[in-house]
Amino acid sequence: MLYKEDGTLIKKATFPASAVPDTPMRISEDVYETKPYGPGDGRPEGSRHHLLYQAGTVVPQSEINRLFEPAATVTTITPATGPAAGGTTVTIKGTRLAGVTAVTFGATPGTELKRISDTELRVRTPAGTAGAVNVVTAADSGNVTKTGGYTYS
Repeated sequence: MLYKEDGTLIKKATFPASAVPDTPMRISEDVYETKPYGPGDGRPEGSRHHLLYQAGTVVPQSEINRLFEPAATVTTITPATGPAAGGTTVTIKGTRLAGVTAVTFGATPGTELKRISDTELRVRTPAGTAGAVNVVTAADSGNVTKTGGYTYS
């Protein structure tokens, strides 16, 4: 994930860069990268912000594109069924979920979205009509659809 100096998440569409005559891009504000730190046992104690690009640095567009991860994946949705009245807390597991900003069930947004980790989200289902609906996770890197991922009973 990339952040501004004040800790604000930088989305790919708003990456602080401006075009120059060639394919290189001029970075228009300082950009920081977050890296985990800890004892090396796979469980980081925290994270540190490191200056990645100083304002005014010129880098190729391909370098900027490399910094943004591909779209998330959704492997499981648990529970996969719930009442039509909604209100069920659902756990979504997959990869690259930290950038997910919304989850919809059919065309209706879920509520109380909580990012547990890069591999787990929790969201409360909205009311719906009986039957299977697609579950869509929305992120800057693109939307991911789990077809028939949740069934209202």
